[in-house]
Amino acid sequence: MCGIVGYIGTKRAVPILLDGLKKLEYRGYDSAGISTLENNSLSCIKEKGRVDQLKNLVDNENLNGTIGIAHTRWATHGKPNKINSHPHFDNSKRFSVVHNGIIENYTDIKKFLMDNGYQFLSETDTEVIPNLINYYYEINHDFLKAVSLACNDLIGSYAIEVICSNFSNKMIIAKKDSPLVIGIADDGYYIASDIPAILSYTKNFYILEDNEIAELTLNEIKFYKNNLELVHKELETITWDASAIEKNGYDDFMLKEIYEQVTSIRETIGCKLNKSLIELDNIQFTKDFLSNINKIFIVACGTAMHAGLAVKSIFEKLCYIPVEVDMASEFRYRNPLVDNKTLAIFISQSGETADTIQALKLAKSKGATTLAISNVIGSSITREADIYIYTHAGPEIAVASTKAYTAQVVLLNIIALYCAQILETISLDEIELLKKEILSLPTKIELALKDISMVQNIAKKIYNAKDIFFLGRGIDYPVAMEGSLKLKEISYIHSEAYAGGELKHGPIALIEKDFPVIGILTDEKLLEKSISNIQEVISRGAKTIIVTNQELKKDFDYVIKIPNIHPYFSPILSVIPLQLLAYYISKEKGLDVDKPRNLAKSVTVE
Repeated sequence: MCGIVGYIGTKRAVPILLDGLKKLEYRGYDSAGISTLENNSLSCIKEKGRVDQLKNLVDNENLNGTIGIAHTRWATHGKPNKINSHPHFDNSKRFSVVHNGIIENYTDIKKFLMDNGYQFLSETDTEVIPNLINYYYEINHDFLKAVSLACNDLIGSYAIEVICSNFSNKMIIAKKDSPLVIGIADDGYYIASDIPAILSYTKNFYILEDNEIAELTLNEIKFYKNNLELVHKELETITWDASAIEKNGYDDFMLKEIYEQVTSIRETIGCKLNKSLIELDNIQFTKDFLSNINKIFIVACGTAMHAGLAVKSIFEKLCYIPVEVDMASEFRYRNPLVDNKTLAIFISQSGETADTIQALKLAKSKGATTLAISNVIGSSITREADIYIYTHAGPEIAVASTKAYTAQVVLLNIIALYCAQILETISLDEIELLKKEILSLPTKIELALKDISMVQNIAKKIYNAKDIFFLGRGIDYPVAMEGSLKLKEISYIHSEAYAGGELKHGPIALIEKDFPVIGILTDEKLLEKSISNIQEVISRGAKTIIVTNQELKKDFDYVIKIPNIHPYFSPILSVIPLQLLAYYISKEKGLDVDKPRNLAKSVTVE
């Protein structure tokens, strides 16, 4: 859940490391630190708080080394403070390590090392790593072998960078179940847990696989398996625009990313719908294969799970296959009924969500065909799955997901339509109609974003609320769930989402005068039922805010109109005012929109 960056080359390392940390701060921001090699000795500067606080300390130091590692932390073991911050040293201060992940057996390793005379300063799991490396180094005096032996002892997840005072021109990195990439440039090697951190320096990357180690010197890189068997790796080119990770005049990344949904949806659709038959990268299902599938699982966490819920009924209506949407963190532990007649779809924006990756591995072990959807090229989930397909949302920096979510919903709808086309469960005319509706989405999103004054005004009226309800029926219910989550994430207001018909089975007891209730009404077939539910809260004094594409005859406090679209695709439009509302409420409260407390962008721990 942390961010790491490293550099080995001909340039001064500190400015590169600080720049990378700033771009990774969405991964963790309760402390940060840097370690560089300075004339055969290791420097270490670290501090509780944000990267800017670290920069103030570093600016006062004369650090000119061209090899360095850095870390921004989201605490998992030990409180956020200077001692628990990374990098961590071994007792002899020979090795410096930064680490992303969780070492599950660290207490056993710590006891073993303490029995061998090692002492510990921090409360972290990470501190065992440099000391374990030093333990093996004392035995064999081989830097690479010491790292390899230490990694073999670690149970859990890790991405680590290691530098050693005995080796002034070398860095060793390793990974298991946490992301790590190496960028190649004329001046040296750039290492990071996320591509955007170093994208401004290079577009050419090596992507480390699980249980692999890389040994880097100033002019050479070698890849090994954990047993030190040499590995050949292919260089990959990433086509993201580096400027895409800057704010480009917007106050916050979240607002920028809300407006980028016009482009991200257009890019995700791409040329998939241009021909008479839908074509998907990497997916070539046959009618025999799909006819043999008796259940589809969609498995994800948080916002990505809401994307799955938004398309559950679409898959069932178009393909006549039962669909179950499950939280990855629960899926793993309930012995799901999965077999070789199951198609299991796993969604993760980062592609590194630990629970989702482990759920995928479980489904695969039971014989399911696994399909991964991610926004990050070369991410762990895409390498684990049988089949993968990317959204094309581009880098998403704000912790609260917006454009990645709508891109996921669009792509899942296209996959559902693709499967229906192969199964011949709907007519070609209906397929063409639905394709046109999907192709109209970028223009309609643009319209939805054209005038947001009403949303801003509503935010000013309700930002002091202590509780807010979101209501929706049918396909509007997952949108209510996502809207409620966005509000909780960035405004810290307690909110709940309910299926409209469930309101009277308990929650209505909480309604009182001026209690804000947000209703999503986009399905004409459910309109009258939904209005009846809204009337129930109005009669008890609630303040009502309606997001709709329907013509309403009833009076409500506020009505936010969105463009009309086929009901299947309304979640892509109706969520946009809710994203904006959460954003502007957070701004009214003076909160940090992009980095909400206690959260991190990429959840690489279970």
